[in-house]
This record gives sequence, structure tokens and C-alpha cells, in this order.
Amino acid sequence: MLNIAIIGGSGYTGGELLRLLVNHPEVRINLVTSVQSAGRPVHEVFPGLKGHIDKIFEPFVPDEAAKKADIFFLALPAGGSAGPVSRLISMGKRVIDLGPDFRLRRSEAYKTWYKFEHPNPSLLSGAVYGLPEIYRMEIKPARLIANPGCYPTSIILGLAPLIKSGALIEDQIIIDSKSGVSGVGRSPSLPYHFPEVNEGIEAYKLGNHRHIPEIEQELSLLGEKRVTVSFTPHLVPMSRGILSTIYVKQKSAMETDGLRGIYSDFYRDEPFVRIMEGEALPNPRSLRGANFCDIGVYHDKRTGWTTILSAIDNLGKGASGQAIQNMNIMMGFEESMGLNIPGLFP
Repeated sequence: MLNIAIIGGSGYTGGELLRLLVNHPEVRINLVTSVQSAGRPVHEVFPGLKGHIDKIFEPFVPDEAAKKADIFFLALPAGGSAGPVSRLISMGKRVIDLGPDFRLRRSEAYKTWYKFEHPNPSLLSGAVYGLPEIYRMEIKPARLIANPGCYPTSIILGLAPLIKSGALIEDQIIIDSKSGVSGVGRSPSLPYHFPEVNEGIEAYKLGNHRHIPEIEQELSLLGEKRVTVSFTPHLVPMSRGILSTIYVKQKSAMETDGLRGIYSDFYRDEPFVRIMEGEALPNPRSLRGANFCDIGVYHDKRTGWTTILSAIDNLGKGASGQAIQNMNIMMGFEESMGLNIPGLFP
């Protein structure tokens, strides 16, 4: 059995890791840490786990934690992982960081977008971006995985087949993404209080969302040239889920059936990407609790624009489910182990 630790386990992503991992046949949860909930039983913070896990939240002391686990999931705020990861790696541990601290390849970008000086820039070049559909071979031997952000996961998977083929005009990509409220985290805050969010929809962080450099970095690497995007995120009154609607121009217009063929071929062997057929379109409502990404594509001959729709559960494929998928690849387990779960409906 593989001993694992979840560092920062009392938030939404930590809770989702726990929910999925308690039934994973190859792992033992040996340590769960939290600053705010230290000393409390895990099932008090997550009542649904009563009878499934008997751990107490502990403080995080890297040297002590290293004695209890072989692989570490870090679910910490921006800037919280950069220090501890260095210590864990130096002690021979493997790390999957669900935060943003190792997603960007240029250390200067952290000062621009996250407003902190990266304390361990030497680790950035060795971190593998944990999107299995693109980087599976690099993930397997990695010591440090930078688990992708939720918005970037939906967007990169939605665009990868056409970016990779060179079919798109790289500076005409418009992205309209809508996320459930769990995407902003579990800490109480007035803008995310139920009466503030319910029956509304709100755009936020126009032009300066922290996921922009991550999206452009990965799309540029796929296309082997500079890719820029216009990205507008929205908060919608649902608990979890993301729907990204992406508008692109093709260099040479291909109709809907041909596009679906490209997507089906590109993701033919991918266990967690599903291409919608006929009149069906992706809906995050169907993906709650699952690790799937559903993609639909449509070309409008009248306007010349192509629309790509990509839906995920922001806590599943957008965070904890993808982190476990990465762990499975790293450890040589069946990639879908513990994750082959259909979405909850209704």
C-alpha cells in the first residue's frame, strides 16, 4: 500500500481528495494536515466521511510529515507550497501540488500575476505540468507535478486538437468561462455569500485573471508559437462545475463533422475525455463528482466562427480527480483507478 499525505486537507479540494481516496484500493491515507482545523477529527469537518476515515487533522511540519508518507498532495493557497515542496523533494518524496506555485515556467511571471517572488525558481524547470492528455510520458517519472488550474484544464483540453494541428488563427481566441462558487475556495467571504451569488451571474478579473499566463503558456507550447487569448471568467450560482465556451477562427474552415473527427482521433485513447455527438452539448451538471471532460464543437458557416464547449467538474478533473489521475500514472497504477465514477444526477 502507498502511504499518502494531504497537506491543507480542510478545503474543498482537500475534501474531494479524501472522498475519492478513501476507496482507492492501492493507497493508505496516513496524514491529513490543516492550520485552522488542527486537532479536529476529519469527519467533523467533512461529515460525509464519517465511518470512512478516522484521522485527526494535524499541523504540517515537513520533517515529521516526511516520515509518514511517500507521496504528498499539497492543497495550499498561492505561495504556500513553494517552500515546503523544496524540503519534501530533498527528502526523496514525490509531490503533486494542486496550487499554482509550479505551473508557470518563468519565475518572473509569479511577481507579475501572483504578486510574490518565487522562493525556489530552480524547481520550476523540473516541475511537470500535470495534464495527462498532453504530458503523460513526462508525468510518469516526475518527482514534482504542477496540477493544472480548473479553468486552464477545460480550456486547454478544448483547444489542444486544433492548436496542435496548426488549424487556428492564434490571436483570435475568445474564451467565456463560467464556474461554480466552490472555485473561489472555502474561506467565508461576503461576495460569495448565498444571497450575494444566488440568481445572478458576474464577470470578474477581466484581463488580469491569474490563469491567463498558464493558459497562454501551455497553448503556446502546443502550437509552437505565441498564442494569446481574450479570457472572461464568470461566477454562476451553482456549487461546482465549469463550462468554457471558446470562439475561434480557423485558417481554412472545416465543418462540424470534420472537426468532430479531429477531436475523436486526438482523444481516442483518453479515458477521461468524451466528445459529444449529434445535438448533445456539454453540461457541467452531468459531471458533478466525476473526472471527465466533455467537449462539443460546432462550426458556423454563416459567420465563419467555430465554437468549442468544454465542461468539467472544477473539483474533479479541474483539481482533485486530476491529481489522483496523475498519482496513478506516477505510481504505475491503472490510470482510472478510483476515478471511473459517473457524474451525479440530478
